[in-house]
Amino acid sequence: MNTILKIMEEMMMVPVVVLEDAKDAEKLADALVKGGLPCAEVTFRTEAAEESIRIMAGKYPDMLVGAGTVFTTEQVDRAVAAGARFIVSPGFDPEIVDYCIEKNIPVIPGAVAPTDVTKIAKRGLPVVKFFPAEQFGGVSTIKALSAPFPMLKFMPTGGVSMKNLKDYLSFDKIICCGGSWMVKGDLIKAGEFDKIADMTREAVELAKSIRG
Repeated sequence: MNTILKIMEEMMMVPVVVLEDAKDAEKLADALVKGGLPCAEVTFRTEAAEESIRIMAGKYPDMLVGAGTVFTTEQVDRAVAAGARFIVSPGFDPEIVDYCIEKNIPVIPGAVAPTDVTKIAKRGLPVVKFFPAEQFGGVSTIKALSAPFPMLKFMPTGGVSMKNLKDYLSFDKIICCGGSWMVKGDLIKAGEFDKIADMTREAVELAKSIRG
C-alpha cells in the first residue's frame, strides 16, 4: 500500500479513465506516458474496463494502473487478475474494503462525511477518496475533515480541473488529485491521443509548479 501511495503522491494526479472500447486502451496509455503521467484509474463503468486494464498493464508494466468504481469483490478479483495494482470505490463499502485488506490489496474508499471517514480511519487505511469533491465543498471541506483526522490524506476527485488544481495541491493533506479533464471520453472516441498527451503534459507542468 505504502509503495502505491508514494507513487501517487509523486505523480500528484491520477487520470480517471472511462473506456468504451478496449481497443483504445493502448493508445491512451501511450498518450499518458508521453504526457509524463504513467498512471490511470480505469473505472468499471463499462464492459471494456477489465480488458483495458489487462492491455495497459501488459503493454506498460511500469505504469501504475488501478481499477475504479468498484462495487463488488468479484470486480476486485477480476481487476487484480487483469493487472490492477490498486482499487478505488466511490463510497465506503465495508465488504469491499475488508476484502481488500484481507487480500493485502491497496484500496482507497470514498467518503465525504465524518461517519464514513471514521470507519476508514479505524481500519487503518491512510487515504480517503473525497468524491464528488467540488459538489461537497472542495478544499474547504477537506480542510475541515483533516482537523479531527490528522492521520489521513485525501484524494479529491470530481470537478477537479486545471482551474482549481492549485487550490487542491497547495494543501498538504491532499496526496494527489483524481481527474478526467485530460482523458475525456469525447477525445478518446475521436482518437485525439496527441491532444490527450498535450493536455496531460500541461497538467503535469502545472502540478510541478505548485509542488515543485
